[in-house]
Amino acid sequence: MTAAVPPWFRRSTDLRLQAIARAARPDYPAWHRHVQGAAGCVRPVRLAGSMATVEAGTGRILAETSTADMPDGILYKPCGNRRASFCPTCSQRYKRDAYQLVRAGLVGGKGVPEHVARHPAVFPTFTAPSFGPVHTRIVRRHTCASRARCDCRPDPCRPRRADDTVWCEHGKALVCFARHTDDDTQLGTPLCLDCYDHDAQVVWNTQAGELWRRTTIAINRHLRRLARQRGIAPDRIRVSYGKAAEMQRRAVVHFHAILRLDGRDPADSAATLPPPPGIDAADLVDAVEHAVATVAFTTDPHPARPGGWRIAWGAQTRTRIITVAADGDVTDGMVAAYLAKYATKSTETTGHVSTRLTDDTISLYADPDGTHTERLIEACWLLGRARNWRRLRRWAHMFGFGGHFLTKSRRYTVTFTVLRDRRVDYRRSESSGPDQSTGRHTETPTTLVVNFLQFVGAGWQTPADAMLATTAATLARDHHHAAQQDLAALAA
Repeated sequence: MTAAVPPWFRRSTDLRLQAIARAARPDYPAWHRHVQGAAGCVRPVRLAGSMATVEAGTGRILAETSTADMPDGILYKPCGNRRASFCPTCSQRYKRDAYQLVRAGLVGGKGVPEHVARHPAVFPTFTAPSFGPVHTRIVRRHTCASRARCDCRPDPCRPRRADDTVWCEHGKALVCFARHTDDDTQLGTPLCLDCYDHDAQVVWNTQAGELWRRTTIAINRHLRRLARQRGIAPDRIRVSYGKAAEMQRRAVVHFHAILRLDGRDPADSAATLPPPPGIDAADLVDAVEHAVATVAFTTDPHPARPGGWRIAWGAQTRTRIITVAADGDVTDGMVAAYLAKYATKSTETTGHVSTRLTDDTISLYADPDGTHTERLIEACWLLGRARNWRRLRRWAHMFGFGGHFLTKSRRYTVTFTVLRDRRVDYRRSESSGPDQSTGRHTETPTTLVVNFLQFVGAGWQTPADAMLATTAATLARDHHHAAQQDLAALAA
């Protein structure tokens, strides 16, 4: 028999008493099963309303469920935030989906034809130009077995001989002999904050998406010119891409991309075909290098810069050929994991994390005489006063960058929606159970689930609920990981 729990346990500020009050309730097992889908989420969305199962052909309601009959009278849904610093569990799910999407564009599957594995593909990195010298960590000779756990001794940051020291106009020596560790907070910060061009950097971040668009156009044009010279119809080729943005420690973005050469049918632009012979991965590398060297433009005039800012790529651009094999220098699995990793990152590498800034909160993060990130945010806010530059204020918390951290062309691979819908269909088939005659799970495409739900809040109702749900999710994750290791051991 369950001992009675005083009702004030639930209202207590003591987390342990709150947890006891929840666990002692007779509906705790049902609540535990109810929150299982959102158990690991830091800030789940709470919904209230009803859900109806409708026959697609006639519109007849077959069944209806109300959240009033559920534990707590609400439905918990994961927040779905991609940022690892905000919600690790939802971010991990997003990262796995991103990996599957990016890799499918290289090897096929998930609705992508398998012959794409034989298409030429390259992995270029597009960097921003320099806006002033910053502290950096350089390892010229690696002796480590894994770059992910590199413990090699770095070179001096910016060494100079005594008679070759450069002094800036503010009286600071632009020299640094330190061998920075990977977690050194000085990394990415300017050697002289007053010399650094913070205005140009935030404007470059804002215009990075436009620069990328012009670059893809230049790559396609270069390949079409090359195809015309080799007797190939220029409308028979197309470049598809997947791209991830990485926020560097100096708070400027650079792009990691996968460029895949496809064939194109003018009569069916939706089809993905093998590229015509005569153009290979080396030609794709040349097209990228040509575009990086030639694409540049000047922004619209600004009251602080009547001539505008010149937007172009930096000099440290590198393009490598992707091999769909385990023994290549750059394989499909490596680049897919690389892009998926940065798809869940944001500005945390710079030390700054905040939501969108307003007139009431800007003073907490901006300072014209403050740190590097504070000056960048101040530059966004001041430059964003101009009528046509208000986008800078909207994205001041991102140092001006307002693009997506993972983007792709339409024909490169499928969408996140496709993966999510397949996950929902799988869960529904699992919950419905196998067919009694065949023993297999069957789908019921003739029915639809129509939701009449409204938002009633975000987050767990009590800290104890959050603790219990997170603990359950951790135990389930550890159990799943142990089962995977056991299966791997049996397979070996």
